[in-house]
Amino acid sequence: MVRPTHEIEYEQMLLSRHEVLRHRAGALERSAYILLSRIRVQGPMSIGELSEAFGLDASTLNRQTAAAMRAGLVERIPDPEGGIARKFRITEKGEHRLDEERRGIIEGLNMITADWSDDDIVAFAAYLRRFNSDIERLAGRPWPRPAAPDTDLPKTKQAG
Repeated sequence: MVRPTHEIEYEQMLLSRHEVLRHRAGALERSAYILLSRIRVQGPMSIGELSEAFGLDASTLNRQTAAAMRAGLVERIPDPEGGIARKFRITEKGEHRLDEERRGIIEGLNMITADWSDDDIVAFAAYLRRFNSDIERLAGRPWPRPAAPDTDLPKTKQAG
């Protein structure tokens, strides 16, 4: 029996091309959005920790963090736990920009799912979480998630 994973592949390809949620004036670069999201959930991180978390080489992360620093989104601080490596922490501006970005994406998702029931949205989110968690398990790089589903998400008006 052939598994229907080809349907997932095709839909995932289509999903990756839909930038409708991210093409807004002043939108954060995708790499900055992911970097800030990870630091927000985990706390200050060194280049080594970021490299391990993202599976990227240090030179790539040095470029990404340098751009985020130039934009005032992150700052380097001494390790709060007394280690030698300096860590990156989100600035107030970075927090604000991340909240703005997330609000915009949530508003877009609210428009897309305007005709969905809350049960459908919850089920879809659960399948996405399971899919991502299985990828993370296979890659050996789990992504921390907030304690509650919306702990680090800014509040937004519901569509409807």
